[in-house]
Amino acid sequence: MTGVAMAQVGQAQVGQAQVGQAKAAFLRASDAYFDEVYFPFQPTNGTLAGYHQYDAKLEDFSAANRAAEIAALHRAKQEVAAIAPTGLDQPTRADRELVLASIESRLLTLKTIRPWQKDADAYSSTISNGVFSLMERNFASPDERLRSVVEREKQSLVLLGQARVNLTDAPRVYTEIAIEQLPGIVSFFQHDVPAAFTGAQDATVRAEFAQSNAALIAALERYEQWLKADLLPRSNGDFRWGAETFQRKLAYDEMVDIPLPRLLAIGEADLKKNQAAFNALAKELEPTKDARAVLEELGADHPAPDQLLQSFRDTFSGLIGFIQSRHIVTIPSEVRPIVEETPPFMRATTFASMDTPGPFETHATEAYFNVTLPDRSMTPAQVESYMHSFNVGTVVSTAVHEAYPGHYVQFLWVPKAPSRVRKLLGASSNAEGWAHYCEQMMLDEGYGQPGAGAKTEREAKLLRLGQLQDALLRDARFVVGIEMHTGSMTMDQAMAFFEHEGYQSHETAVVETKRGTADGTYLYYTLGKLEILKLRSDLMKKEGAAFSLEKFHDAFLAQGFPPIKIVREAMLGDDSPTL
Repeated sequence: MTGVAMAQVGQAQVGQAQVGQAKAAFLRASDAYFDEVYFPFQPTNGTLAGYHQYDAKLEDFSAANRAAEIAALHRAKQEVAAIAPTGLDQPTRADRELVLASIESRLLTLKTIRPWQKDADAYSSTISNGVFSLMERNFASPDERLRSVVEREKQSLVLLGQARVNLTDAPRVYTEIAIEQLPGIVSFFQHDVPAAFTGAQDATVRAEFAQSNAALIAALERYEQWLKADLLPRSNGDFRWGAETFQRKLAYDEMVDIPLPRLLAIGEADLKKNQAAFNALAKELEPTKDARAVLEELGADHPAPDQLLQSFRDTFSGLIGFIQSRHIVTIPSEVRPIVEETPPFMRATTFASMDTPGPFETHATEAYFNVTLPDRSMTPAQVESYMHSFNVGTVVSTAVHEAYPGHYVQFLWVPKAPSRVRKLLGASSNAEGWAHYCEQMMLDEGYGQPGAGAKTEREAKLLRLGQLQDALLRDARFVVGIEMHTGSMTMDQAMAFFEHEGYQSHETAVVETKRGTADGTYLYYTLGKLEILKLRSDLMKKEGAAFSLEKFHDAFLAQGFPPIKIVREAMLGDDSPTL
């Protein structure tokens, strides 16, 4: 070997050593962020992730704790930012971006969006979610988990006291949502929590629970009365974030820096495209009827409310068989999710959801497909209108979105993610974007045709109509989120937009508008779908005849669920625009 060659080898070895040192430094810094900041200040997330050393702790919304968290976040940011990205390999550089974005997003929430100051439901739902996370999975004995419930219930009394001090700028809609949710939360502690721990044997723990649970129920009832009598009359705050905060949240959570006017134009264009497709298909189905009448006809074709859960279960075998026979994506496990009714404290703002165990949960790995049934207080007419959201088309579309090959299949891929960071941090534009993309992709690939998910050509068209209705819902979220939070649309206008432009029922429009007041960037469904479609198109151009849909989907899911910008860099090898 020549001297020059030896020198080159030596330089390469030095370079590799430096990369290794930089990566080790980042791993220490990211581990410190999770173990000293992220989970200690958000202990319910620790339980949900599978880190059960946090089970006996509950979130603390006091001014002192907020100040301590903000200081800890700044220290973590300084430590991670000090590691130069140029000294890291591509996956670790991406992880560094993810951690920094997570820190910035949390700071934005605490200092600018300030749910602790505005959102009464943040307190009561934190309490119910904290206890639900201990009862939904049998990761430890009933006695051990009940001890943690007692501890969290005791801390819940403190949290409700903090609410009375902190809630000084509440928007009326937030307080109304909290009041709407509270009867379900009280009922949850009266009935569901005791029923979940009938297997507990320790008499001392059971006695402590009886005391802490009774105290919490009474405190929640007092909280509801306080919200109605005291907070609601003075709930004059503004839920709107404003353009600058909206743009920053998008940048931190989704790594999207597209100016809002252009982003709004993208959403409006997709809305118009899907409206045109819906109207054309409706005309094929019923040439003499208006699209609205066809939509009403589609909505009327739904399961009975008491058959809704089984209707979702019945879709699984057909979806799995199609995915496997057409080589859509690898499904890493044969275990299916458990379909059940949505927990009471989540019902006001969601129709269906997937609840999967945390990436580090080793004992209880069940996944739950939650479906919100009509409220028992609804009139028959209200029930019928509500059930239109679960028509023959949207049941399939929702099953695809939540389970196969949507959220549930993506969850099954999480163990293959390349790092701890990728298992814990991600983006809604990836997770929800993937699930929403799957709704369209599955039909594009032939699912829902006669003999493959549909019995007749008419039913096939109804399935596509349902998929388009769901796409219009997500398009309406895209537009409403931006317009409401930048002050261009009122809540009443948003509800009307969901009904007239998004082709949704009035009940759906109300729920969706309420959700958008707090979840302003829920444009991430359509945003993510469009980003994935562009990534697929760009990769097809690059690979040509060698492109494989299954390999594309497998490679996509193997990245974890980071913003699509990071996935593009890994799969295309460049930083080309996501849209």
